[in-house]
Amino acid sequence: MSSAVTLGIYEKALRSPDGDWARFFADVTEAGFSFCDLSVDETPQRAARLDWSEQTCREVRNAAADQGTLIGGICLSLHRKVMPGSADPRVRAQALDVYRKGIDLCHNLGVSVCQVAGYFAYYEAPDPDARRRYLDCLAAALPYAAQAGVMLGIENVDGHDISSIPDAVEVVEHFNNPWLQTYPDIGNIAEHGGDETTELRAGVGKMLAIHIKDTRPGEPRRVPFGTGNVKWNNAFAELARQKWSGRIMLEMWNDDSPDSVTICADARQTVSGWLQEAGISVIPAPTHNSASRTRREQQRS
Repeated sequence: MSSAVTLGIYEKALRSPDGDWARFFADVTEAGFSFCDLSVDETPQRAARLDWSEQTCREVRNAAADQGTLIGGICLSLHRKVMPGSADPRVRAQALDVYRKGIDLCHNLGVSVCQVAGYFAYYEAPDPDARRRYLDCLAAALPYAAQAGVMLGIENVDGHDISSIPDAVEVVEHFNNPWLQTYPDIGNIAEHGGDETTELRAGVGKMLAIHIKDTRPGEPRRVPFGTGNVKWNNAFAELARQKWSGRIMLEMWNDDSPDSVTICADARQTVSGWLQEAGISVIPAPTHNSASRTRREQQRS
C-alpha cells in the first residue's frame, strides 16, 4: 500500500471569517482543500471561541458541511500565553481550563484532533522545573480528552521547549496513552536547523497528522512555499518510505490579503506536485463547487 494524503489549510491562510462562516468555508472549498484547521490563539477574538455555546458550534459545523468541507482540527496555541509550565499555580490552573475548554470545543464541533503547542512557559524566564509542570498539566488533561474522544497532538514549536519531533515523541512515550500523539510541523524542523529525514523517522507510528510551512533561520512564519530552506524532497521521500497516510495541513498567513484564495490554491498545487513527485497520492477534495475551482485553475494555467 502506498501513501495517500488529504490536504487542508490553516484558518489564518484565508480572509478572517468575521462571523461569516458560510463565506469562509466557501473559500476553503474554492481553494481546493478537503478541510480547514481552526485556531484558538492569544487574540481575544479567537480565545473567546473556548466559550462558544453548543448552538454556535452547531452553526459553524453546519456552515462547513453546507460548503462541502470539514473542520479538520483545532490549533490550541493559546497555551503560549496561558502557560502550562508556569511557575504561577494560578496560570497553570487557567492552562488546564484551556485544555478542557479546547477539548469541549473539539467535541462540540465534531472534531477529533486538538493540536497542542509544545511551549512550557513561553513568556517566563527559563526554569528547569517548567517541563515537569507542563507534563503535570498535560497529565491532568489527558483523561478528559479520552472521555471526550478527542486526540491530542503535540506540535514541535519554534523556541526552545518541545522543538523537535524527538522531543515530542519523548513526551508521548512518557505517557504511553493512545489519546496523545504528535502533530509535527515540518517547517519548524528546518527553522531549527534539524534534518527532516531523521526527525520524521523518529516519529514513525506516532504522527496523527502533519502540518507544513516554509521557513528560514529566524523566520518561522510568512515564508512562501518554495522560497525557504525546508528540504521538501527529503521530507516527502521519508513519508513515502514510511507509507504514511493521513492529513497534511498547509500553514500560511494570508488573512490580510484580498487574494488569499488564489494564494492558497497556488500553494496547494505546488505542494501537490512535490508530494506526487515523491510517490504520495493526493486525494482530491470533494467536488462541491468544483466548477468554479476548475475555472480558477484554468485561468492560472
